[in-house]
Amino acid sequence: MNAESITIFKYRIVTIRRCCGYGLCATLCPEVFKLDAEGLVYVESEFIPVGFENEAKDGAAACPAEAIIIETVTA
Repeated sequence: MNAESITIFKYRIVTIRRCCGYGLCATLCPEVFKLDAEGLVYVESEFIPVGFENEAKDGAAACPAEAIIIETVTA
C-alpha cells in the first residue's frame, strides 16, 4: 500500500489590493511575497506554505497600505 503525502494549508491570501510597492511584506517573508519589475507584490500561490504562516502574517501586518488580506482555510 502506498502512502500519499497530503499537505493541509491553514491560511490563504485572499487578495492583494492597494499595493503601493513599499516591499515590507517581501522583506519579511520572501518565500511567499514577491515583487514584480515595478516593485508591486505578487504571490505564486494563494496558499501560504506550511511553516511560513507567521512570517506571512507579519508581512501582511507590516503593510502600510493594508493591501494584503489573509484568511483561515476552513475545509
